[in-house]
Amino acid sequence: MLIGAVEAGGTKFVCGIGNEAGEVLDRVSFPTEQPEKTLAQVVAYFRDKQVEAIGIGSFGPINIDRGSPLYGYVTTTPKPGWGNYPVLPELRKAVDVPIGWDTDVNAAALGEATWGAAKGLDSCLYYTIGTGIGVGVFAEGSLVHGLVHPEGGHVLTRRHPNDTYEGKCPYHGDCLEGMAAGPALEARWKVKGGDLPADHPAWEMEAFYIGQALANAILLLSPKRIILGGGVMHQVQLFPLIREQVRSNLKGYVSAAALADGIDDYIVPPGLGDNAGLSGSIALGLRALREAQ
Repeated sequence: MLIGAVEAGGTKFVCGIGNEAGEVLDRVSFPTEQPEKTLAQVVAYFRDKQVEAIGIGSFGPINIDRGSPLYGYVTTTPKPGWGNYPVLPELRKAVDVPIGWDTDVNAAALGEATWGAAKGLDSCLYYTIGTGIGVGVFAEGSLVHGLVHPEGGHVLTRRHPNDTYEGKCPYHGDCLEGMAAGPALEARWKVKGGDLPADHPAWEMEAFYIGQALANAILLLSPKRIILGGGVMHQVQLFPLIREQVRSNLKGYVSAAALADGIDDYIVPPGLGDNAGLSGSIALGLRALREAQ
């Protein structure tokens, strides 16, 4: 069985082919340009692949309300050309197979719950911390939607006492994404995060903001595992700093072994590595196929 997958990011699109075990058998990537050009490349990739279904995990915000006439649209993104664009309807015109649709981070959370670091658990959170910050929520065996979908990258934060940076988010200024995403790191320190040394004060400040968000998520959702992915989290020195910030913020109030001696196994990198999003999109495609049968 071959399932198509699209990890539709704001910076690049990754298309791939996988199987029912979540294994990625083929992949290609290209820059996210204007939607018509980008989707034409998606269609061209799948034209001869004979997939039985496709899953799309998309950057957002997106419309995931199946009863809405705007289901399958990207909505209020600041990315030029993509605001209120009908991604799913346009692809359905060109590709006649069942198509699953959700946020890129929900897809990654589903992939990690199915085959990765949260396999066997009925809840997890997946944070991607890179060009932007997004949060996928898998709870009681289901992806969480609602009024729209989780937008945990834009939660409000307390400011670090040594931070005078105004914030990068075009909507909220100094929300989590505005203070801790890759572009905020670069704007604050005048160099890309990957070029900063491991002992630079940037990383303690980064952990301060991420640790706040995780502590709030634990208090609100009580997930059984938290997975941190995205380009910024390639800085592995962040993990112990974030874990310590979480413990400091919670101050022992949440009585769980996972937040004490087990925290190294509670706040973790993706088990699927950089394939979390693509494998999660395969899982979305498999769900769409089952629903269509």
